[in-house]
Amino acid sequence: MRLSVEASGKTLLENLEVANTLWSRTKGLLGRSQLPANEALWILRCNTIHTFFMRFPIDVVFLNRKMVVTSVMKNVRPGRLVMPDFRASSVIEFSGGFLESHPLNVGEKLHVDPALS
Repeated sequence: MRLSVEASGKTLLENLEVANTLWSRTKGLLGRSQLPANEALWILRCNTIHTFFMRFPIDVVFLNRKMVVTSVMKNVRPGRLVMPDFRASSVIEFSGGFLESHPLNVGEKLHVDPALS
């Protein structure tokens, strides 16, 4: 799936993986040695994450049901617990450093194009 910024139409990345089952949401990025810079994981029905047992830092964007960014966290290191964002209904996990080159701000609306999956 393609992830873009709705207002500008700017594509953030072409490879958005969706975690929408209990197993895929629970597993998340665990067990991976890295997350390529051109990929991200969108975890549905989620407002908090942890990075216990992960091997690399991640950038995190929390979204509400309307796909509006509610909070942004950069370079969350392994072994951390991110407190819940009660406004959020999903989270996108990017490779660490992704948001330095593709900045996102609270209030921006994102768009997922499922036709490219």
